[in-house]
Amino acid sequence: MPQAPAKPRITILVVDDDADICVALEMILRYEGFEVWTANNGKNALARLAKEAESGTRPDLILTDVKMPDMDGLTLLDHVTEDPHAPPVIMISGHGDITTAVDAVRRGAVDFLEKPLDQNRVLVSLRNALRQDRLAQENTGLRRQLSDRWELVGESEVMGKLKEELERVAAAEVPVLITGENGTGKEVVARNLHLMAPRSAGPFVAVNCAAIPSELIESELFGHEKGSFTGAHERRIGHFEAADGGTLFLDEIGDMPLAAQAKVLRALETREITRVGGTISIDVDIRVVAATNADLAAAVEAKAFRMDLFYRLNVVPLRVPPLRERPADIPLLTRHFLSEIAQRNGRRPRNVEPGALELLQGLPFQGNVRQLRNLIEAAHVFAEGDIGRADIERILENGPAMSIPGRAPSAPTEDPYQAPSFEEFKNQSEALFFRMRLAANDGNVKRTAEELGMQRSHLYKKLDRYDLK
Repeated sequence: MPQAPAKPRITILVVDDDADICVALEMILRYEGFEVWTANNGKNALARLAKEAESGTRPDLILTDVKMPDMDGLTLLDHVTEDPHAPPVIMISGHGDITTAVDAVRRGAVDFLEKPLDQNRVLVSLRNALRQDRLAQENTGLRRQLSDRWELVGESEVMGKLKEELERVAAAEVPVLITGENGTGKEVVARNLHLMAPRSAGPFVAVNCAAIPSELIESELFGHEKGSFTGAHERRIGHFEAADGGTLFLDEIGDMPLAAQAKVLRALETREITRVGGTISIDVDIRVVAATNADLAAAVEAKAFRMDLFYRLNVVPLRVPPLRERPADIPLLTRHFLSEIAQRNGRRPRNVEPGALELLQGLPFQGNVRQLRNLIEAAHVFAEGDIGRADIERILENGPAMSIPGRAPSAPTEDPYQAPSFEEFKNQSEALFFRMRLAANDGNVKRTAEELGMQRSHLYKKLDRYDLK
């Protein structure tokens, strides 16, 4: 059987003008399984780093003395840390003092060891530094994946304008109100705003205001103390606290009850909250980004939304264009979704034929980008190879979830009258009822809830129960 490739060894660069210390450290580290490079001062260390960089290699960690001729360790540290991808640096010194140690750490060193060196202390410090560096690299990779997942795809004129507005707004510490139809990508815009802002290292907390029952929204937003109401068995942190240092995204803000609106306004103005049942004010440092598909100005006129909160949120308005205003972006979006699907499944991305793209660009897509994504997901499942026009047409004819106007949805596959029990009959009938009413409203949950005379949060629960979302 072929043998697995050998795991690359971790490389340590040891820099010290004392040859005996260099030899001793090299013996210890090689015995522990590390590859070791050595240099007798900072200037020679930089020369070695430059030479190795030409062949695409670099050390995983640098262990350097502070006091050396020609170039000392602190100057070497300054040169090394100019590179944002620099390896961790541990300083060693026989003349260690608090001032030097603090200065080294301030300049970017991860640890400071005093001579004479203790072997165990050196190895513990070294492994801790390597572990922290590995975790930092993994975190950077995960953040890059997250950034790719929420990429704002589009090169049309309207999308170019939106991206320019995002760049200007991102650095400002002001509330932003994102408006747009269902499925246009308001949360994608909000996440891009967060990733481009100085707060990008902080949390991004998304809250769907429409999905929270009115009696629970205050607890969800501000948290509660143990025993503050029936069922409050322990203290709970709310979304405002969870977003401290980052961005709080209030989606479907137009559906927030008036009583909760007043408390959100106060939290935004004072930058502090009080948990339900609590008495202590808690400072919160957040940027609020809100989104809605409703006309909030009309809601203010109808006394359904507070005017003061509207003006507080609408400091910078951003409008996300519907897909029908940017049909030129449909090929880009389609290929983006196919690439995502392939990456998720570990396969080569499928191509999409020109005829399929032409058909897609001619569809109205009342569900906007979300509806296009769902259609491409379905086509990818059923297509045997590259996605052609016939594959798209088959999904449109047989997929009620697509809800393209002028195309009648197919009947549900389950027949309630064939249910084995009365309970199953009720469940299937209710699922059928909500599925058909939702399809009749082009997947618009708010419109469906209004038609049925029920709270949107209650309808969301039904959709979750029957897997209709």
